[in-house]
Amino acid sequence: MASSCRRPEHMAPPEIFYNEKEAKKYSQNSRMIEIQSQMSERAVELLSLPEGETCFLLDVGCGSGLSGDHLTEEGHYWVGVDISTAMLDVALEREVEGDLVLGDMGQGVPFRSGTFDGCISISALQWLCNADKKTHSPPKRLYTFFTSLYSSLARGARAVFQIYPENSQQLELITSQAMRAGFGGGMVVDYPNSTKAKKFFLCLFAGVTGVLPKGLGIETLQRGVPNQVQFTGERNRFKNMKGKSVKKGKDWIMEKKERRRRQGREVRPDTKYTGRKRRPNF
Repeated sequence: MASSCRRPEHMAPPEIFYNEKEAKKYSQNSRMIEIQSQMSERAVELLSLPEGETCFLLDVGCGSGLSGDHLTEEGHYWVGVDISTAMLDVALEREVEGDLVLGDMGQGVPFRSGTFDGCISISALQWLCNADKKTHSPPKRLYTFFTSLYSSLARGARAVFQIYPENSQQLELITSQAMRAGFGGGMVVDYPNSTKAKKFFLCLFAGVTGVLPKGLGIETLQRGVPNQVQFTGERNRFKNMKGKSVKKGKDWIMEKKERRRRQGREVRPDTKYTGRKRRPNF
């Protein structure tokens, strides 16, 4: 329980957590600046942009503009979206080159179709997995975000999200909603054997399915530790080894009830009959 409390998204909604004090940390803490810069560099690398071309990119959860600084260094134009006014104020003070937009990505990104040549996002997407208000439904907010993003990207463009997933269920929730919105792609894991260096990058393709890049650190990869998880736009029903749908089992029902409790919904209490298969009525 103690470890989960250290996750910022469990402390407060992003627009409250990233207040003036927290925002200043991002522009003054050299360690944070270094990490943000490294992850931004890797995200841009995974975008596989045309060499030598100036592109127009979207930075979702741009914060104080540290990832945008890297985009500028690479010679690209960019627009940043963030929900925190304090973070955007710091970006303005730092006189970043990109245009800044105040907005909640869970309500969709407000841009015309085909506007951007690519999108990056550093440490922001997992915030959508939380229901900060009673009206918030994480699956709906993720779907709204991904559908609007898909529309705003040029066909064949990529979107790369560096994320800190809390568990495998969160990863499945994120990827399933991206898939529903029409994206192909998958998860690229850098240094999968390292506790500290391990990084997750969701690499999405809009319109044209590309080859999923390889994760870093695979030369020391142990057997059974994957560094790629690919999915496509095909909606296949997941099945277990016996061929039965996972959605029929007791584990799936218990997991669904727990998820709804976390979202603040009313759920019937668990009993010994929960998930028990009923006999057919003849």
